[in-house]
Amino acid sequence: MPRRVLIMGAAGRDFHNFNVVFRGDKRYEVVAFTATQIPFIDDRIYPTELAGRLYPKGIRIYEERELTRLIKELAVSDVVFAYSDVSHEEVMHKASQVLAAGASFVLLGPGDTMLDAAVPVVAVCAVRTGAGKSQTTRAVAAALRKAGKRVVAVRHPMPYGNLVAQRVQRFATLEDLDRANVTIEEREEYEPHINAGTVVYAGVDYGEILRQAEDECDVLLWDGGNNDLPFYRPTVHLVVADPLRAGHETTYHPGEANLRMADVVVINKIDSATPEQVAEVEGTIARVNPHAMVVKANSAVTVEGGQEVAGKRVLVVEDGPTLTHGDMKFGAGVVAAKRNGAAEIIDPRPFAVGTLEETYRKYDVGPVLPAMGYSEVQLREMEKTIEMVDADLVVIASPIDLRHLINITKPAVRVRYELEVFDGSPTLEDALAPVL
Repeated sequence: MPRRVLIMGAAGRDFHNFNVVFRGDKRYEVVAFTATQIPFIDDRIYPTELAGRLYPKGIRIYEERELTRLIKELAVSDVVFAYSDVSHEEVMHKASQVLAAGASFVLLGPGDTMLDAAVPVVAVCAVRTGAGKSQTTRAVAAALRKAGKRVVAVRHPMPYGNLVAQRVQRFATLEDLDRANVTIEEREEYEPHINAGTVVYAGVDYGEILRQAEDECDVLLWDGGNNDLPFYRPTVHLVVADPLRAGHETTYHPGEANLRMADVVVINKIDSATPEQVAEVEGTIARVNPHAMVVKANSAVTVEGGQEVAGKRVLVVEDGPTLTHGDMKFGAGVVAAKRNGAAEIIDPRPFAVGTLEETYRKYDVGPVLPAMGYSEVQLREMEKTIEMVDADLVVIASPIDLRHLINITKPAVRVRYELEVFDGSPTLEDALAPVL
């Protein structure tokens, strides 16, 4: 009899692990997925068009809170843990729950899940969500283009809509994003690449994505999500560390694995951290991966119309995942507001409505507004919350201009942040030498 498998995920790594390890293998029968972290992705079906001929009815996706019941009722043999940015302690709590229900707890490794490309691969990953992967990825893409390389970015999956339609997605223009009706989280990651002239691939089936993407590039740039491992075997593996959360680089899964695997560690946000925090991260790198190249960098923050911030009572809108499962209490928006002389940062939490109110209850978010836009409903909730907050100015620190998606009647300014490598530090060109 095949071993009965349940995969715990969040609409990303779980589907990839199924596709490359279990799909088509008669030794296993995947009887369910569970979903967490991302709203509106449970109670769906992983469709037969993606699951393959062994699953003519597809595979049901349940809420993770049903895990114990599912293990017992579906006679599950193995539970595969397949999502990221979870503390080591929480991973073992999940493992204990699985073991107590009678199943084995499984973590699949790079040897089973990484695909090999026909072109060099540069992977940008992190030890935690919100460490500065996106700005690092943009800087790497710029360095590769400057060296004359054709670059295509493949983004870690965020398939929150129609999975069949999202099997392979290619985005070359902003109109492509509009046609695909992407969420705020997706747009935040794709739009800056597109504006810089980089084609972006994403979707569900990363084997098929690889076959298409490698045909139009000299170097494939893996743009990681959360603190997950790459789906493609990297030629150069860059991992971003965040000294504002010093110590987290060895206490979160799979961020610690990334740190230990890294060819290059980028210590970002040095301009916002204390010397002691930076020294702690340096000490950790020296202890667990002494052969890694260390690149030191600032997260350089600029404000369009920064002079408008001085003396104002501001509402700050920050990147959503950074504040939620990234555990940060502030981001670039708060840094920019304080540096530009804001008189007060107004707390939006008393005005939150609907799922935003639920987000504040679930996560210990500070007095800022996380940009949550996984559905049209959430966009309208953000719009209403912003309207209700008594602020002089809205500081938008999402990587995209939210004014294109929601109606913000208050005056607003945008915050941008880019990687700024220290003079005297190894450069990105140094880090990319194996592919240059």
